Amino acid sequence: MKQIITTVFIVAASMSMNAQINLGKMTKAASGGISALSFSNADAQKLAKEGVDWMDKNNKVAGPKDPYTVRLNKLFGKHKSEDGLALNYKVYLVKDINAFACADGSVRVFSSLMDIMTDDELLAIIGHEIGHVKNEDSKDAVKNAYLRAAAMEAASASSGTVQKLNESQLGEFANSILDAKHSKKQESQADDYSYDFMKKNGYNVVAAYTAFKKLALLGGSTQATSFQKMMSSHPDSEKRAAVIKKRAEKDGLWKDPGEVKLPTEKLKS
Repeated sequence: MKQIITTVFIVAASMSMNAQINLGKMTKAASGGISALSFSNADAQKLAKEGVDWMDKNNKVAGPKDPYTVRLNKLFGKHKSEDGLALNYKVYLVKDINAFACADGSVRVFSSLMDIMTDDELLAIIGHEIGHVKNEDSKDAVKNAYLRAAAMEAASASSGTVQKLNESQLGEFANSILDAKHSKKQESQADDYSYDFMKKNGYNVVAAYTAFKKLALLGGSTQATSFQKMMSSHPDSEKRAAVIKKRAEKDGLWKDPGEVKLPTEKLKS
């Protein structure tokens, strides 16, 4: 099972509604001779789009009238152009709990994440993902994934230019993106961006706190082995929640939410 980059969650393989994300056939990466590769923002955006297009084609995406899509559009429709970024959103109908964003502005939210998070908590989570794109963390992840996936000939490697990936390499590329990890500093910076995003738009900043509290609860659950592995590269969820609380108190925006629990039924708008 493979995991998705950026903030909070995961992916893996098959096409049924209850399956995980499909990464396809993997190839063995080659990295020699490409350290001098010139890699621009445009390269990152182009490759990210190719990778996300591949994942969209190989996984179950919620249709335009699906309740998950309707809910996501209701929440994020006005944020398709956010902070100078052109964003596009879709829902993957998968069991794993995750969300991710890529350098081309693609944001993908997993239905199981939507099942346990309130609307405001989803806003905070995707605000975090947007922060990774804005801070160019996603560009770094795409470049590293490309370097792992592009089994380049010596001649193309020495040219220092980005080559088009074939179908098999796209599977490896997607896998490498999902395995990528941001530094704890990058995660903390994206947390700050999320808080500022919530505050700027008049959303409930305490939702960022409750979202992290839920992540802490998930990390302790017996069925969350893959989740625990993925979250090991992130700052501690309880500490992240405490940082949000401190900022909210300083800004006079703190309202005690009481005990935070994981829902026993699917949450809806």
